[in-house]
Formats: sequence, structure tokens, C-alpha cells
Amino acid sequence: MNRQAQAAVLLLTGGAILHAGLTDLYLRYVKAGLRPLLLTAGVVLIATAIATVWYERRSPRPQRDGDGERDGDGERDGDGHGGGHAHRDGDGHAHRDGDGHAHREPRIAWLMVLPLLALVLVSPPALGSYSAMRTGTALQKQPWGFAELPKGDTVRLSLVDYAGRAAYDHGRSLDDRRIRTAGFLAVGSDGTPYLMRMALSCCAADAQPVKIGLTGRTPTVLRPDTWLEVTGTYTGKQTKDPVNDGIIPFLNVTETKPIKAPKDPYDESWNG
Repeated sequence: MNRQAQAAVLLLTGGAILHAGLTDLYLRYVKAGLRPLLLTAGVVLIATAIATVWYERRSPRPQRDGDGERDGDGERDGDGHGGGHAHRDGDGHAHRDGDGHAHREPRIAWLMVLPLLALVLVSPPALGSYSAMRTGTALQKQPWGFAELPKGDTVRLSLVDYAGRAAYDHGRSLDDRRIRTAGFLAVGSDGTPYLMRMALSCCAADAQPVKIGLTGRTPTVLRPDTWLEVTGTYTGKQTKDPVNDGIIPFLNVTETKPIKAPKDPYDESWNG
């Protein structure tokens, strides 16, 4: 690709990144905390594209003399005919062959634009139960510690927080409290319902599920990927994840209700 084409691809790439960063689309790919870096990258790419076009327009053009000769690689003879074979140099400029015809850039290079169009036009769904049931739980080592729970009969915890306390604190910090948490529903091969959140370290590519099993008054209709708010109490029941033998604690359910999927479907509180 020549420099103008390269500038066009840079401009499209920067515009697509800015579009994702200025909307909620970026949450499908990376953690919310990386938004400033995405916006900065988009601005840098657009600035680079503009600088490339400016530099290309200011570059000196090949000069012709009175006899029809051209300096540089595209020399002409006295009759104005191109002489010698010429090829594209490292910058992608067209050079002439023996018959005076210029070779064009391969058009297949423009296929690089297709992923950019997909980024702008297609909003991919967040990872759900299909990926989660085929990936081992992220709950494989004990967290550094547990903060003191707020006062009140019912305490709202993230699913990751409850799972860590239930698995490694053996319910001591829960103090027989009513727990309210939320996640998306998945169903095991044996019909056991699980509530899950995908935990991110950096981006969706490294996402791992944190899983808790549901017992007690579980939903009568189990539809995978349905988002639920669940209220219940701690139970010592646990099982092993069949994928990686990680701990899956359970919650004794007393109440469930469907909710809308959150704007940010991934849980960033996991530090494991």
C-alpha cells in the first residue's frame, strides 16, 4: 500500500478505536479502566494519519527537463518513453516497467479494512454461559483478605466477593447474613444451576468465570444467560469444577428475580 492508503487505514483504525472508547462498545473487549488508554491510542493514530498525508503532499515531485527526461527512478528518454524496468520501493511507490506501464498495489491489501468495519458496525455479545461452562473457575487461590461487611440484615456482595468468602473464609465473615448478589445463569450437565460472572484481568481474551452453585429455592425455569438477582444465605456445600478442579461454593437461595444485563457485564474486582 502507498502512503496515502496507509494513512487511510490509520485514520479508519483510529476512528474505530475512538468510536469504541466513546461508547460502551469497548466494555466488550477490555476493562473499564483502560478507556483513557484507548482514547489516547485513537487520537495518536488519527494524528499520525494526518501527519502522513501532510508529509506526502509536501514531498518534492519528480521534475521533467525540456527533453522530456524525468529525474529519479522514472527516467525518460528523449522521446518521452519510459526506459528500463521499475518496481515498487519500500515506501510503496509505483515504478514503471519496460513498456512504460505502472504496476498498481494489490487490492487484496484493502481487506485489512474489514475488521475495522466489523468493529464499528457489529457489537459482539459478552461472553456467557457457553464459554463459562467450558472454562475452569478463576477461584483457585485464596484472596489476600476480606473487608468487614456493612451493617444490616441483608448485605449486597459481588458474586466474586461471596465466592471468595464462601470458599476460603468458610462463611465466618458472612455471620448468617442474608446475601444478595447477581450474575448470569448457567446449567451444568447434571442440571445443577450456577450463577456466574466473568472476571477480567485485562481484557475479554483472558476472562475466566467465577461460579457459585445454587441450592434451595432455585428458579423453576432455567434459561442459560438469563441475568438474575439472587438473595440467600451461606451454605457449606461445595463442589469441584470439572474443568480445573477449582472450588465452586454454593448459595442457599431464598428469592430470585430476573434483571437486565449490566452495562459492564464483566467483573473487575477479581484480583486472583
